[in-house]
Amino acid sequence: MKIKEVEIRTIELPLVRPFRTSFGTQLERPLLLMKITTHEGAEGWAECVAMEAPLYSPEYMAGSQDVIERFLLPAIFEYGDIRPEEVAGALRPFLGHQMAKATIETAILDAQLKLDGISFGSYLGANKEEIDCGVSVGIANSIEALVEEVSQYVSDGYRRIKLKIEPGWDLEPVSVIRGLWPEIPLQVDANQAYTRNDIALLKKLDPFNLLLIEQPLDEHDVLGHAMLAAEVETPICLDESITSFEAARDALAMKATTVINIKPGRVGGYLESVRIHDLCVENGIPVWCGGMLETGIGRAANVALAALPGFTLPGDTSASSRFFTRDITNPFVMEEGRLRVPTGPGIGVDIDHDFIEEITTSRKMITAP
Repeated sequence: MKIKEVEIRTIELPLVRPFRTSFGTQLERPLLLMKITTHEGAEGWAECVAMEAPLYSPEYMAGSQDVIERFLLPAIFEYGDIRPEEVAGALRPFLGHQMAKATIETAILDAQLKLDGISFGSYLGANKEEIDCGVSVGIANSIEALVEEVSQYVSDGYRRIKLKIEPGWDLEPVSVIRGLWPEIPLQVDANQAYTRNDIALLKKLDPFNLLLIEQPLDEHDVLGHAMLAAEVETPICLDESITSFEAARDALAMKATTVINIKPGRVGGYLESVRIHDLCVENGIPVWCGGMLETGIGRAANVALAALPGFTLPGDTSASSRFFTRDITNPFVMEEGRLRVPTGPGIGVDIDHDFIEEITTSRKMITAP
């Protein structure tokens, strides 16, 4: 398959409600969209999950667009005929920039699978027709507001609740939510907000029967996570620390985690995600699919990934309405706490071209030489 043309857009989608984490508060979701057109006439779509500022990861939107235009696409064009399995090797000389690389690989994969008439799920190895949905709940302005929001998600049918925490917003909100819903699967996500000095505090979460504590310490402090895991009863899950197959392998060897959150953008794409999944299956480690406030384009691919056999915990694969009043694809609608895995060729969703035009803030066309 040979790429003829690449379109890169920036769009901005307002969120249904503000989403606050230890990194800050988001009121809208700006992101990069990529569409590739091949000489064979196929179109492939992808979104770059990098945020506007380098807070969750070193990557950020403007930087991702720059490295895509300046280095990554020229390397792909020079490669010529390329299959999705070859993208990572073609881009390996350029260090880091997993989210940017994942964008290109996903767009190429979508186009190739459309040509082949194969769905994302079938290609990746999915064995489920639908997946359980979890929801991520941001840091609220008050306990009352938190209870109101969680109540709505429980009523909607979500099968797992994840609470964002930070120092000063941890024990009380967890205690209240667990007290109101003693049986619902519940986990917390710190987004690196704590340090090794907080181990005694984090141990106080043990009585609440949590599924896991996600990324409590700095992403580079894998040893600190191993120390924490040895002290607490609640399983430790790594997110930001898992940037590659090698990072996952080493974290498991150090006993720094017993659960892994796989985010395709963070690790460089869906093919690397499958490698990490297979590693975890071999080691008896449960995995789940994290979210990055994706639109229906990224959500479709994530749902397909989450249908693989090793994804035994509900992920952040919520309905479109969790974040957006209107999605840029046909919406993902949850039924009885589950989403159906798309079965059409490629990512398997219909693109709302008119709406994308409405919310586009910039657009650039790049023609292959």
